Amino acid sequence: MVFILGVNFGEHKLVRKALESFYALGPQTARRILAKYTIHPTAKIGSLPPKTVTALTAELSTMTIENDAKRVVRDNIARLRDMGTYRGRRHAMGLPVRGQRTRNQTESARRLNQIERRG
Repeated sequence: MVFILGVNFGEHKLVRKALESFYALGPQTARRILAKYTIHPTAKIGSLPPKTVTALTAELSTMTIENDAKRVVRDNIARLRDMGTYRGRRHAMGLPVRGQRTRNQTESARRLNQIERRG
C-alpha cells in the first residue's frame, strides 16, 4: 500500500487513476502532473520511488482538491441563492439548473440538488 495525501492505494493501481480519484482533479490535470514528474502514463503506484511519492504528495497538498474544492462549490451555490439569481432559485428548488428539460426527466436533478435545498 502506498499512502498519498491521506489515502491508501494498492500497489497495482495506475498512478493516473489514483490521481483522478481525488475530487476536482480530472484527466487533464492528472496528465499534467505525470508529465511534470516524468511518470509514464501506464506506471503503477508500486513502481514509483519513495522520493516521487513524496513529491506527488507535496504537489497535491498545494492544490485545491477534496474538501476545499467541495467547500468552494458549496459557497458559490450559496452565493447564487443569496443573490436570488435564476440559477440560485433553481438550485434551491432542486430543479435542473442549466436549461435541461423539466417535462419528463427531472428525477436525477432532484436527487443531485437535494443537498442544496437544506439550509
